[in-house]
Amino acid sequence: MPAATRRPRRAAAVAVAVVLLFSGAQFSTAAGALADDGPSVPPGTEPTGRPPEIDGRSPGLRLRDGATLAPARVLPIVSIVETEGGEERREETNESLKFALQAEVLFGKDSAELSGAAQARIASVAAEIARQGSTQVRVFGFTDDLGSAAHGDVLSKKRADAVHQVLARELDSSEIRYEIRGYGELFPIADNSSEEGRRKNRRVEISFPRGDGSGG
Repeated sequence: MPAATRRPRRAAAVAVAVVLLFSGAQFSTAAGALADDGPSVPPGTEPTGRPPEIDGRSPGLRLRDGATLAPARVLPIVSIVETEGGEERREETNESLKFALQAEVLFGKDSAELSGAAQARIASVAAEIARQGSTQVRVFGFTDDLGSAAHGDVLSKKRADAVHQVLARELDSSEIRYEIRGYGELFPIADNSSEEGRRKNRRVEISFPRGDGSGG
């Protein structure tokens, strides 16, 4: 698409209610793609919420003889807003907020030293944390799959630590508890086979629960 007609990618929303997986039933749907092959998000950030109770004997389900229902799961409504270049990504659910900042806008190549422009970006996230009145904040670092996994683990943790230091200084509150981790190449959000995808995977995520908006 010509540059003159490109538009910012805004508000891509994904809404899912209840996912039912069937055991022993034959359906030509995409439900099988939702089978658990392992966590798709860092531990501790999985959606919460209690799914509705469903009667597996209900005739409306039309299960094949002998088929049973697997446990229901609730996936929250997710609103995603991303800048045109993907430098910043904001995800909102009814329970939490998450900001994903690309490493390129925060650090130099293969570095954990914050750039001057990074301070303002992190400060804006800190202001949102304060508005929400959140007292639990996660700061997770990630890399692409280039280089050794061990190097990625160390670099991603150092970058998460650097972002945490700015947040702690901006918020200046002993009531806030931080969880800082470096996950390296684990939990990619894009395809590592392209530079565009790798750039999105090199990121620091800051997530925290939503509050009532009454924070200072």
